[in-house]
Amino acid sequence: MTSIAKIFTAITAGIFASQAAAEPLADGALMPSVSQKNQDDQTVNLATTAASGYVLVYFYPKADTPGCTKQACSLRDSYTALSEKGVKIYGVSMDTPKAQKAFKDKYQLPFDLLADVDGSVIAAFGVPKTMSFAKRQAFLFKDGKLVWKDLAASTDQQAADVIKFLEAKP
Repeated sequence: MTSIAKIFTAITAGIFASQAAAEPLADGALMPSVSQKNQDDQTVNLATTAASGYVLVYFYPKADTPGCTKQACSLRDSYTALSEKGVKIYGVSMDTPKAQKAFKDKYQLPFDLLADVDGSVIAAFGVPKTMSFAKRQAFLFKDGKLVWKDLAASTDQQAADVIKFLEAKP
């Protein structure tokens, strides 16, 4: 094996090992007690926000990229239906508040985007990341407890997946 092949193999193994090491939240888990700045540089405490009602926290790799835009716009386009079901939405990536603000404004997103620059929210949820990109995942809480998760979250079907779950609940 050449030196370049050995280096590539080591880097690839390291990336996959870091992804495998993350443990996602278990069903019924409490909302992690974490805070982060939103696109307006205001601190949002997720545990406080999730104390009552539904809260959807979805993770995406990078603001204003094709898949992330489809995911955000899916939730934007179904925002009224989700709000009527009592769902508050928070998007999370490792982008800066400025990048989150530009993304929110460009696509007229009616919900907060958290700028998890230090990765503390991503770590608290057990979301795998590669370098500075979180894996696309989604978590729905009711009254502070995890009731649904999507560990391979869809892009353009994210809202439909959440609504399907909510409509199946008795």
